[in-house]
Amino acid sequence: MTAVAVNRTGRMDQRLAALNALDADQAATKLAACCASSRWVAALTAARPFGTVADLYSSAARELAALDWPDILEALAAHPRIGSPATGTEPEAAWSRMEQAGARETGASTAEALAAANAAYEAAFGFVFLIRAAGRSAQDMLASALDRLGHDEPTERLVVRDELAQIVRLRLDLLLDGFRQKAGEE
Repeated sequence: MTAVAVNRTGRMDQRLAALNALDADQAATKLAACCASSRWVAALTAARPFGTVADLYSSAARELAALDWPDILEALAAHPRIGSPATGTEPEAAWSRMEQAGARETGASTAEALAAANAAYEAAFGFVFLIRAAGRSAQDMLASALDRLGHDEPTERLVVRDELAQIVRLRLDLLLDGFRQKAGEE
């Protein structure tokens, strides 16, 4: 039996009901496309069923905030460098390519500067430069990378957590939209 999921208008949210109805393995696979931390995926999978989309978002944010730094690093490992499009046909690869569209729409000098900033960032912090790329230009991402190179590690870890939270929220929306498309909703 499908769990009832209610939207803001009091009507059943078919997208959320579809997520709630998946078996645990299917749900974990779908949620891993949003965040590759196995601890986060396990927590969100176990938290189902969600009564509302707001409940999903709240649980996702709470569990993300509770992650230890090694869990964050696990999530970061699934993200390609800005300017290096993800390969593959999985939803997360397609979403990443879409999110990074602004990084591809730039001149050679900005692309080279972004690659150099990525390398400097990784040398400074030991992990990939993470930024919510959706809606940002290559110039904006480059400016952010250069600015963040001035952070100490504790400050940068806070910024990374915030950027990851923004990406996860966007990807949860994409996940739900995928259920809408499968259900034929508009």
